[in-house]
Amino acid sequence: MADEELEAIRRQRMAELQAKHADPSSEQQGQQEAKQREAEMRNSILAQVLDQSARARLSNLALVKPDKAKAVENYLIQMARFGQLGGKITEAGLIEILEKVSQQTDKKTTVKFNRRRVMDSDEDDDD
Repeated sequence: MADEELEAIRRQRMAELQAKHADPSSEQQGQQEAKQREAEMRNSILAQVLDQSARARLSNLALVKPDKAKAVENYLIQMARFGQLGGKITEAGLIEILEKVSQQTDKKTTVKFNRRRVMDSDEDDDD
């Protein structure tokens, strides 16, 4: 009787340990599947909204500037969800949207010169 109870306890403990060690991998797998589903959903919405040439331009942009491409994709998906798009967007329409996004995220480049003042004549006016 004690051997059977001991064996049951061992099986239960082994199952707990296996479940404990399996949780992180299953969590990661679940997160990975969720990301994959989200990417598939984004791609299907963009395929419905963009024509072939606009989609090619957006994929080329994603290779060069992934953050700008992501912003444009989010903008297009938001417009599609709210029904603001009349039909498929052509390449010319995508170029207009890209120009709008570029104006909104326009970064000002400034150059500032820091000159070293080693031999400053103003400091030596004690003479």
